[in-house]
Amino acid sequence: MPEIIFNGPAGRLEGRYQPSKQKSAPIAIILHPHPQFGGTMNNQIVYQLFYMFQKRGFTTLRFNFRGIGRSQGEFDHGAGELSDAASALDWVQSLHPDSKSCWVAGYSFGAWIGMQLLMRRPEIEGFMAVAPQPNIYDFSFLAPCPSSGLIINGDADKVAPEKDVNGLVDKLKAQKGILITHKTIPGANHFFNGQVETLMAECEDYLDRRLNGELVPEPAAKRIR
Repeated sequence: MPEIIFNGPAGRLEGRYQPSKQKSAPIAIILHPHPQFGGTMNNQIVYQLFYMFQKRGFTTLRFNFRGIGRSQGEFDHGAGELSDAASALDWVQSLHPDSKSCWVAGYSFGAWIGMQLLMRRPEIEGFMAVAPQPNIYDFSFLAPCPSSGLIINGDADKVAPEKDVNGLVDKLKAQKGILITHKTIPGANHFFNGQVETLMAECEDYLDRRLNGELVPEPAAKRIR
């Protein structure tokens, strides 16, 4: 898989990129955990998500946020990292102008950045938020959430407690026109130690069902005049 360097808002960004053989294939961008707590694009879950989309014919990109690996710049508490993600999507789209749709998948801190990117880019039609942290990060910008997606967490996660994730899910599930799928992995902690295979099986099942045209939200009820 080609190593690539592309221009970001704070300098060069380092990534791994796998183009699809199909010109019009959808794009998938994978976002890594918190840069100040060891998060990189080579995180095992980030790598597995990348490979999952690649296997299904997506044009796929993962990259290091500013200040990580060979990416230039310094940690910017989310604002700069969101700009990095937007630049990454711009870069892939410039190479694949025939691609009309996109997915974003993020793990932990990356899930928060991914959901913000989702709000800004209407072409993103699906998301995966792995172990999001609504106890630490504000998700109130999802008003309303524009796309259907998967939220997945472990019930033994002490970094992002289950009750906080459930609160976020309940809020999003109340919205019309999208379908939020929520999966909880019994016994899994924030790092999915010993449970990465289970996590990936759930993510693969969700993606396959979406690609098969399942998990469609119910149409909004028509108002009777």
